[in-house]
Amino acid sequence: MRARNSIFFGLLALLTAVLFVCDILLGSTTISPSEVWSALWGNTDSDTATIIQQFRLPKAIVAMLCGAALGASGLQMQTLFRNPLAGPYVLGVSSGASLGVAVFLIGTQLLGLEGVAQELGIVGAAWLGAALIFAMIVSVSRHIKDIMVVLILGVMFGSVASAIVEILQYFGSESTVKSYVVWTMGSLGGVTLAQLKIMAPVVVSGLIISIACIKPLNALMLGENYASTMGINARRSRGLILVSTTLLAGTVTAFCGPIGFLGLAVPHIVRMATGEADHKVLMPGSILCGAAVTLLCDIASRIGDVTLPINTVTALIGIPIIITVIVKGRNIF
Repeated sequence: MRARNSIFFGLLALLTAVLFVCDILLGSTTISPSEVWSALWGNTDSDTATIIQQFRLPKAIVAMLCGAALGASGLQMQTLFRNPLAGPYVLGVSSGASLGVAVFLIGTQLLGLEGVAQELGIVGAAWLGAALIFAMIVSVSRHIKDIMVVLILGVMFGSVASAIVEILQYFGSESTVKSYVVWTMGSLGGVTLAQLKIMAPVVVSGLIISIACIKPLNALMLGENYASTMGINARRSRGLILVSTTLLAGTVTAFCGPIGFLGLAVPHIVRMATGEADHKVLMPGSILCGAAVTLLCDIASRIGDVTLPINTVTALIGIPIIITVIVKGRNIF
């Protein structure tokens, strides 16, 4: 089994590297590998250097960060709730972010401030909305021990946020509703270098917390009572997992919009490929596999000169995997 996992991680790392290079090479403008190498070191004409350094390289890095974040957060949610269909947005993080964006867009319209710091404002609004829902969940979880009740409350908070968003859309102008709908489709190419400098450290921090939670996650698979008998502080571990998930899913949603199905599908891909239940294998596997799958989705989203919304591609890849898990009724936990 150990040899099998070593081969799996080796092939996955190689696949991720190849997809990363392909993501930079492919696009509406054909650029050779030698030109890419020269552009990365600044030894080429300004147009090629601009395409690589300002657009393709940041987009490929964002794709890896998004995939790693969603893979790790999805695994944590499925383990914490012991539910194979739990995902990083089950606590209403995505709905909270959507509410923040909707409020920002409608608010700037009503105040006559449309176009003022629009890009940065959407990111900040999404973060505040996600943080608001998270704060409500944490506040409730301090008084409720049953994690399934926390899950249900998260879904309810998310539903309320979605209902408010629909009301705001009803009163919004055509332009603001269109801006909101475009944001909900998800995009990996809208993150600037300045935003990437903010996004990357936050995602890396969330991933570090995820890795630090590997031992508690293994214990929590058998329930919080069992984790307590193993010397694990179940409440503290649960809080760390919720913080990590919100940092990861909230950041991805804020900068790239809600990207669905990856958080659900990636952990199952790793489980099926390795046959493991140990998070020492599943966590790094989900991080690396998430990065590879998102790079693949980004490449697949380009049809000629047209780039499809990333959500459409992740759905086409993720949904069949989820259906397979449901139909086969795999005994994952």
